Amino acid sequence: MGEALTKGGNVSLGRQAPGVGTVLVGMGWTADPAYDLDASALLCDGDGRVVSDEHFVFFNNLRSPDGSVRHHGSTVDGSAGPGDRQQIEVELASVPAVVQKIVFAVAIYDAAQRRQSFGSVRQAFVRLADPGSGTEIARYQLADEPRTETAMVFGELYRHNADWKFRAIGQGYASGLAGIATDYGVALLQAPAPASPPPPPSVAVPAPAPTSAPAPAPVPVYQSAAAAAAQPVPVTPRSTPVTCFFDPSHGVGGTAVVWSPQWGVPRQVQACAVCAQRVQTTAPPFYTPPQPVQHGYPQPVQQGYPQQAGYPQQQGQQPPDQQRRYGTGALIGAGVAGVLGGVLLDEAFSDDRPDVVVNNYYEDDDGFF
Repeated sequence: MGEALTKGGNVSLGRQAPGVGTVLVGMGWTADPAYDLDASALLCDGDGRVVSDEHFVFFNNLRSPDGSVRHHGSTVDGSAGPGDRQQIEVELASVPAVVQKIVFAVAIYDAAQRRQSFGSVRQAFVRLADPGSGTEIARYQLADEPRTETAMVFGELYRHNADWKFRAIGQGYASGLAGIATDYGVALLQAPAPASPPPPPSVAVPAPAPTSAPAPAPVPVYQSAAAAAAQPVPVTPRSTPVTCFFDPSHGVGGTAVVWSPQWGVPRQVQACAVCAQRVQTTAPPFYTPPQPVQHGYPQPVQQGYPQQAGYPQQQGQQPPDQQRRYGTGALIGAGVAGVLGGVLLDEAFSDDRPDVVVNNYYEDDDGFF
């Protein structure tokens, strides 16, 4: 039993079936006998477009130009149970290098006129097997859901470095096989542009009576090539309605988002607005990381601008309100202290003053010689 895939999952053929050179892609379903379903393969380049119309392999073109992809047609009726209704064989070594992926799709023939859709198709699946040994490599079982699509992409084989991988897709199209052809650039099945209606028959009009001279015709305004190139080019909206990739019951998928599956590489899908917001606001695979918990009480936030009192001071200089000030009483006290200090000093120096010498005689206090 091969590996069971879920929508968006992938498997490496090099790891799951090493050495396999050819794979058999079997697609099956259970439906009313009035339903006519056709499987097809689209060989696409690196831009996701078919290399040419001849690289679209379906019931009217059973081989690719190089023979690497071959459609085996219908195999069993499948009315008794789910079995391979149609098979497509791929020789991996013979696929041209320009082909980067091979898309496998199933469409209901003449579904619009018969009012048929995949809502009445049950047990649809796609599987990969080794045609030599019959060993099943992988299987993707599509969910039975109320659907309005008339065509679906079941899966795709794509190159991954030197290996091949298979991815389960399950993308529906409400416009049938023509919608798939439009998305992948197949001009063979695209609806032709409606022909323009024939011009109305000309009717002879009698000449008007002569009147005054007509006003001069307005001078046409010509734009330069640069001005004309600068004008925006209207973009034609996508005409192919595609249902939501994540839940077809949501209706048309009008938003393109990049979806990262749990296994595999990110890819662009069409989703409804609700699913697109969920993909864009949650990390893959769609979980929300825990948020940090803040402990303690919230700290007050300072309001307004920081205030600075006074003028900026230079280093080592005191502000004016901190400089020493002297009153009138202090000045008077300092003056008195200076006078008293001078008197005391004078008295101290007078005790040590020597007697006055006159004509080499000492004069005593009595005035005698």
